[in-house]
Amino acid sequence: MNTTLPLTKPGKATDILLAAESALFIKEYEKNYSVGESKPPDIGMPFFLHSPGSDTGVLLIHGLMAAPEEVKEWAIFLHEKGLTVYTPRLSGHGTSSKDLSARNYNDWLDSVDRGHAILKTCCKKILVAGFSTGAGLALQSVILKPHDFEAVIAVSAPLRFKSFSSRFAETLNGFNLFCNYLGVGNLAREFMKNDADNPHINYLRCPVSSFVQVKKLMKKIRKSLPDIFIPALVIQAKNDPKVAPGSGPAIFKLLGTDKKHFSWIDYNMHGIVRGEIAIEVFKEVESFLVVYGMINPAT
Repeated sequence: MNTTLPLTKPGKATDILLAAESALFIKEYEKNYSVGESKPPDIGMPFFLHSPGSDTGVLLIHGLMAAPEEVKEWAIFLHEKGLTVYTPRLSGHGTSSKDLSARNYNDWLDSVDRGHAILKTCCKKILVAGFSTGAGLALQSVILKPHDFEAVIAVSAPLRFKSFSSRFAETLNGFNLFCNYLGVGNLAREFMKNDADNPHINYLRCPVSSFVQVKKLMKKIRKSLPDIFIPALVIQAKNDPKVAPGSGPAIFKLLGTDKKHFSWIDYNMHGIVRGEIAIEVFKEVESFLVVYGMINPAT
């Protein structure tokens, strides 16, 4: 399998950090590989698209139970607009759901931080963008590092979930922990079925503990959204079956910045950054970036 990330110039700090991320993924992939569940390694490999003529980079973050491949079409679109793009692999992703079950949102933020460090070696200006849980991590990154990013783009951030089962995730997770403590782990229900939009990318089962971690993260983010003052774009599908559609407007309202934009996407699936519907999302992203001078208007 291909174990090498695209490099910039040999000897650069960028190359060293990229190679470290590549090696980390291969190590964790081999350790956690699960027959019938793990996807081919190219799905989970983080990737870097360099634009030598630009000083602006995009830190582009995928969602829960997904992998960098999920946002590859978006990354290519941004790169074609002249931006450097790095898509990190979130800890526990691209390997197996069991691996993911042992991770928490701080582990995911560490993955994002390492991606930020990579872009800092080759870009003067960085904006952060993400889809679903990746959008939440993008918002939290801005909250934690308010002076490090030029703008933030949040697509389908899960401030609230739509599924009935999500309301009982914490209770079920507590039950699972209790069962394991008593030594009767066979009674625990540690995974839930995932109706994946992209089954060739997504895990088909979701760790209950990961669902709880996302909810904890979004609860923390909600409190600090008024502290975000950089330009922000929020996008939400009108009929999202997984994330409550009201999440987008709620995030938009709470943002502290007056340089904020909101867009509805008329679609009935959660995944809106791949396929034909993604064209509408990318148009909104392009308009936003043009307004704030991050890319040139299309000729």
